[in-house]
Amino acid sequence: MPNSPLPDSPMPAGLRAETPQPAADEPAADPRADDDRLAVRLWLRMLSCTARIEQEVPGRFREQFATTLPRFDVLAQLDRAPEGLTMSGLSGRLMVAAGNITGLVARLADEGRVERAPHPDDGRAQVVRMTETGKQVFDRMTPAHASWVAEIFDGLSEVEQQALHRALGHLKDHLDQETRSGAGHGVAPSPAMGKTAS
Repeated sequence: MPNSPLPDSPMPAGLRAETPQPAADEPAADPRADDDRLAVRLWLRMLSCTARIEQEVPGRFREQFATTLPRFDVLAQLDRAPEGLTMSGLSGRLMVAAGNITGLVARLADEGRVERAPHPDDGRAQVVRMTETGKQVFDRMTPAHASWVAEIFDGLSEVEQQALHRALGHLKDHLDQETRSGAGHGVAPSPAMGKTAS
């Protein structure tokens, strides 16, 4: 039996594996490309899920309470601020244009769910507070809203929900930091609030 070639011996030309070489005009692979594609896929998945949720929840508000998600959002912010909020304060908390808030508050006031009063220190501003009627309506809607959201996320285990919550918290912290440093491009308004001012 012929001796096997030594490890350092050259292989016969016919058996030597050819190492593919990139063409001279072929750009080198960018290691960041996969990360970029993953980020885009994640972005699209988040948009898709958000759109589905924001179709489902507003529909239930209309069917069960004859109201809208944006009006519920306004009442939720006022519930957290019993002393009331200015229009600009509401706008900032909900991250929407002040014009949208004006129409929403006007309709809620017509329904007797909020009241407006002059600001004690700024004659140009108004303070918006939730009325007792508004509080009663909000307290009926809150558990229903919570159950709808729980139902939507029922497809994820508790561990998965906690992991997603942490990951999105890290993302929010990153975006907040970019905004503070001036590197960000602002925060997009809430789709639910931006689509309708009702």
